[in-house]
Amino acid sequence: MKFSFLSLFLTGILSLFGLFVTPSQGQILMGDEQPELYLPLLQGKRVGIVANQTSIMPQRNNLQVVDFLMEQGVNLKKVFVPEHGFRGTADAGEKVDNSVDQKTGLPIISLYGNNKKPSPEQIKDVDVLVFDLQDVGTRFYTYISTMHYIMEAAAENDKKVIIFDRPNPNGHYIAGPMLKKGFESFVGMHPIPIVHGLTVGELAQMINGEKWLKGGKTCDLEVIPMKNWEHSTAYSLPVKPSPNLPNDLSIHLYPSTCLFEGTVISLGRGTHFPFQVYGYPDPKFGSFTFTPVSIDGMSKNPPHQDKLCYGKDLRAESMDHQFSLSYLLEAYEISGMKEKFFNNYFNTLVGTDEIKKAMLAGKSAQEIEASWASDLETYKLLRNKYLIYR
Repeated sequence: MKFSFLSLFLTGILSLFGLFVTPSQGQILMGDEQPELYLPLLQGKRVGIVANQTSIMPQRNNLQVVDFLMEQGVNLKKVFVPEHGFRGTADAGEKVDNSVDQKTGLPIISLYGNNKKPSPEQIKDVDVLVFDLQDVGTRFYTYISTMHYIMEAAAENDKKVIIFDRPNPNGHYIAGPMLKKGFESFVGMHPIPIVHGLTVGELAQMINGEKWLKGGKTCDLEVIPMKNWEHSTAYSLPVKPSPNLPNDLSIHLYPSTCLFEGTVISLGRGTHFPFQVYGYPDPKFGSFTFTPVSIDGMSKNPPHQDKLCYGKDLRAESMDHQFSLSYLLEAYEISGMKEKFFNNYFNTLVGTDEIKKAMLAGKSAQEIEASWASDLETYKLLRNKYLIYR
């Protein structure tokens, strides 16, 4: 990327004040770690920010971006928070209340529950909405749905959106079925595959470019890109993106094991290794055992709570794991439950009714995965239009 004379001048000035970070070779700089690119855009503006415990600056000792912006005199008016809250301690699906941040005194407004989209009243006193959340690269991870609604509210109320981009830890491949029309929900708002292969900045450009916002509107969008990251770059998250994704392996297994949310099978909620095991209270499911219990800050009411579950331990799986239906189909075949294996959430979660139909018809994982191959080829062409990183 070429810098203009103004950019170089600003870099020099900011360096004098310790604001500019010069990365060592190969060191990734997040969007929020490049204030020379965005502080001029925020000067004299009233700013709202979407942030949580992942909104940190690794090259600044994991400084919270909200604290950094306050230090720089940015006129922050409020913090919007997604599922799991500002400090990331709310369980999946748990109600997140509006409150006040004790450190900064800023109002905290929940964008989860009944208020997923900022109302005109909530953003009338801001000019710019900044989005700085760490995504994990799957269609059903709800931070990207929050981003969609931020963009939509901005488009409807003439506000600017700035995305501070971050790595996608599952961004090196594309897999899974496309969202089928009629299956849109908060865990699937866009016609993209389960593993979409985009950063939040790239997806924001796709949402705008394909006119996926309500009424075909587009918002005034600017992406602050990373430095020294490509889609093939491995990335280890410095903090948990949400309470039940505690480590890198859980994040890599998540696209595959999250499908158990739509079944009677436990995926380890109520343990300290969620998404890395699965099981059911019946010895026929496997020799590995675990007992889900209520864990404050992770899972207060896990499926099969206080029951001994039998199944599989995936903690020795390769870190190179990619999306697979094999775990799901194996558990389904062992269960012998047919329709009762699934709950009402399954089709919503996977974004189509075709997988369930194929499983009930006895099709193999290879046959099912082959059914969406042509859709993925079409999607890859679309994706190429919006890539910032190669």
